[in-house]
Amino acid sequence: MRRANGLACLTLALVLAACAASPPAARCAGMRGDPAITVQLLFGRSLRGGGKVGDVAWRDFLAAAVTPRFPDGLTVLDGYGQWRQRATGRVISEPSTVVEIVTEASPDTFQRLDAIRTEYKAQFVQDSVGLVVSEACASF
Repeated sequence: MRRANGLACLTLALVLAACAASPPAARCAGMRGDPAITVQLLFGRSLRGGGKVGDVAWRDFLAAAVTPRFPDGLTVLDGYGQWRQRATGRVISEPSTVVEIVTEASPDTFQRLDAIRTEYKAQFVQDSVGLVVSEACASF
């Protein structure tokens, strides 16, 4: 049984290595869609000292800072997040908003994402804005 598990692990490792080494177009071959990335921006909505980024302030930020940089489309999801505060080790919970964008991977894309994150942190005095990037095959 150990040998079978080891062989399965080796086979999986070889398949994953081949996928990682293949160009994006090859990874999407045979699937519906073209190479893309899916980006998730994770915005905490709590304010330092109490309160939260209200719905009107959030919509204004979205309209001014996000939509002009990604006018082709995006999805906004309201949620509830938590994270561990590094200084104290406490788990902090807060309302959150996730913006999901399917786009091309390019230096310009990452510059626009960095600008959004920087603007939100400055405007709402936030420590961070989470960023998750995944390779994808997409069609619309």
